[in-house]
Amino acid sequence: MNRHARRSSQFGFSLLEILITLVIIAVGLMGFAGMMVKSGKNNRIAMHRSLATLYAYDIIDCMRVNRTAATTGAYTLGNFGDVLTGSTVAVNDVNSWQAALSTVLPAGKGKITFAGNTVTVEVQWTETVGAGETGDCSTTPPGPACHIWITESTL
Repeated sequence: MNRHARRSSQFGFSLLEILITLVIIAVGLMGFAGMMVKSGKNNRIAMHRSLATLYAYDIIDCMRVNRTAATTGAYTLGNFGDVLTGSTVAVNDVNSWQAALSTVLPAGKGKITFAGNTVTVEVQWTETVGAGETGDCSTTPPGPACHIWITESTL
């Protein structure tokens, strides 16, 4: 029996093992990048919903302050994007609100309706669309990128 038998040992990675490792890392990084893109889109949508809620309650608060004009329909907007004419506080509130919506939301517009003592505020905006999606809110039914946030409150 030979005491000095050779022992086989490995002195590093082979090229194939390195390439397989690089492929696995690349797939992981692509998955991570995809999750980051999706997360950014979801964060933007959540921000737009928060802004829609904030501005809906902003105009409702204006109506509560100017309750007399609100109950007579001075704040009513029958269609998205309508503006009022005149020089009353209600006209100023509504037109400022519409201008703010168009500034903070992409294609942002508002609509206000009354039923008895209940006011319904609808805020509409268009999200950034992907391939094959339409962002047109004027079609029936609206495209998948068209969002309408509805808030109801009593005065």
